[in-house]
Amino acid sequence: MKKTLVELASLLKGELVGDPNIVISGVAGLEEATEGQISFLGNIKYKDKAKETKASAIIVSRDSEDFDKPIIRVDDPRAAYGKLLQMFFPKKKRVVGIDLTAVIGENVCIGEDVSIGAHAIIEDSAEIGARSIIYPGVFIGEGVKVGDDVIIYPNAVLYEGTILGNRVIIHAGVVLGSDGFGFATVNGKHIKIPQVGNVVIEDDVEIGANTAIDRATTGVTKVCRGTKMDNLIQVGHNVIIGEDCLVVGQVGIAGSTHIGDRVILGGQAGIAGHLKIGDGSVVMAQTGVIGNLPENSQVFGTPDRPHKEKMRIEASLSRLPELIRIVRRLEKKLEDES
Repeated sequence: MKKTLVELASLLKGELVGDPNIVISGVAGLEEATEGQISFLGNIKYKDKAKETKASAIIVSRDSEDFDKPIIRVDDPRAAYGKLLQMFFPKKKRVVGIDLTAVIGENVCIGEDVSIGAHAIIEDSAEIGARSIIYPGVFIGEGVKVGDDVIIYPNAVLYEGTILGNRVIIHAGVVLGSDGFGFATVNGKHIKIPQVGNVVIEDDVEIGANTAIDRATTGVTKVCRGTKMDNLIQVGHNVIIGEDCLVVGQVGIAGSTHIGDRVILGGQAGIAGHLKIGDGSVVMAQTGVIGNLPENSQVFGTPDRPHKEKMRIEASLSRLPELIRIVRRLEKKLEDES
């Protein structure tokens, strides 16, 4: 595919500065881009790389300075870059139909233009929405409901009763609806508490590879509309994750915690059970949250503290050796004077 800069600027609703007739045949990052490709500057700290890039043009923010090569000014350079990646690298379409090796149970409802890959298993009374793609090796349990335009990548497992909305993306190895970690300890023995709820994934959610979301003990474990989840995340039973959240890799959320809307959970953050995390909060990487957080909190560390306070503590810790030396000198001085 080849497009002129003026065509790309029009597509991105951007302002072109430079030769409109330059032909672009590819998209790449600042460091690996070559002549004929376009790149983007999403963060001002990479400005020097933008000046050195061999790309023929750069996508920048509306308030960016000029460069010695053509630029396209847009509201959100990263989003614009993503749009171009979709255009220059379109996903290969799967063949519509059911592979001969797939196993389909009784009373399964399959919508129009669905693709079901080799050795996929769909159990009784499941529903698969229109234009959904089920990759090889997927297991879909009894009574599972999958919406329209869903993509489920290889070897994902959807236990019975799981519900997926429309345009959901489930990556390889995801497990939805495994038993919540529920036990009662009686006379030193751990007695399993039946987990009879389910998992609901609303529209436009994406769940990264090898993430596990437990079914509720009773009721529902839910991931709400528009939330994006990374790889290797653990979500306990009866957790509710709100709309438009970002959950980064290796996060663990213990049971019955309610995560508000637009919350960001940084990598390896751990959230204790039965908590409420307010809308718009940011939990930074490796933070351990042990109490409720009000709206728009920013916390860091274990146990979690307000971010600015934690930064002051960390800065103070680096001065401890010096402070100890000062204290010892003062102690010695007091001893000498006495």
